[in-house]
Amino acid sequence: QVQLVESGGGLVQAGGSLRLSCTASGPISTINGMRWHRQAPGKQRELVASITRGGSTNYADSVLGRFTISRDGAKNTVFLQMNSLKPEDTGVYYCNVDTLTGWGSAYNTWGQGTQVTVSS
Repeated sequence: QVQLVESGGGLVQAGGSLRLSCTASGPISTINGMRWHRQAPGKQRELVASITRGGSTNYADSVLGRFTISRDGAKNTVFLQMNSLKPEDTGVYYCNVDTLTGWGSAYNTWGQGTQVTVSS
């Protein structure tokens, strides 16, 4: 069973920064796509940023230019650097990862979520 452990959430004032981390462990041979989603109170979960195995990135329009997704392949970790935070960035941030085992089984795994709260 692949497990994801997230960290880095917290309370920050508007304009501040936070860096989220998500580390995968378990029967992993290859990690393909890695993504960060978020869910604000009363709203649907939305994709914030994604990064492919080759390092190509995509961002939601609302975070473009403020957030940066990156990955450390050696550590099975994906990061989300969040700058110039706004109150509307508040929500629970979830890591989501596509993995392959050594015997070719594919998994899509979600982290437990980490709370980000931006005060005005």
